[in-house]
Amino acid sequence: MNNNHKSILTINNHQNKVGDTYLKFQLNQQSAAILSMSFTQEAVVLPVDAITPMPNMPACILGLMNWRSRIIWTIDLPRMLNLESLDNRWRQYNIIVIKVESLILGLVVQEIKGIAKFMPDEIRSPIGQVASSLVPYLQGCIAQPEEVFLVLDAKAIIKSSVLYSN
Repeated sequence: MNNNHKSILTINNHQNKVGDTYLKFQLNQQSAAILSMSFTQEAVVLPVDAITPMPNMPACILGLMNWRSRIIWTIDLPRMLNLESLDNRWRQYNIIVIKVESLILGLVVQEIKGIAKFMPDEIRSPIGQVASSLVPYLQGCIAQPEEVFLVLDAKAIIKSSVLYSN
């Protein structure tokens, strides 16, 4: 069976911790992040050639992809956030498909790690914790014993002026 499109998002129903549900992932080598599941449509792995590059676009826009018979823009999320970009030698992309209102966007990240629950009061201000260029794209940070998660703001990402500057 040759299936170019495989879904990798599975939800653990045995987690009974209360709180909001988030998708956990690595943005790049240095940065872990989470995104509210209320904006997450799917996490998929696609071969690099499934993304069609478009000329004269901002550097963070990788191109167009077919997702469930819809054509959507795909972006290199770390590059958009002014972080170290993804390794371009990869053969496949880990893509988080998000939807805000009627807008759908594919976010390419280094690695998708699964589902986690966090209480809203665990989210702290990102100011002074991260580069100031990241702050507009964040709801905050969550410090865990093993790492700090950037809590991304899906609305701010999808409405970023970086994506509409041409």
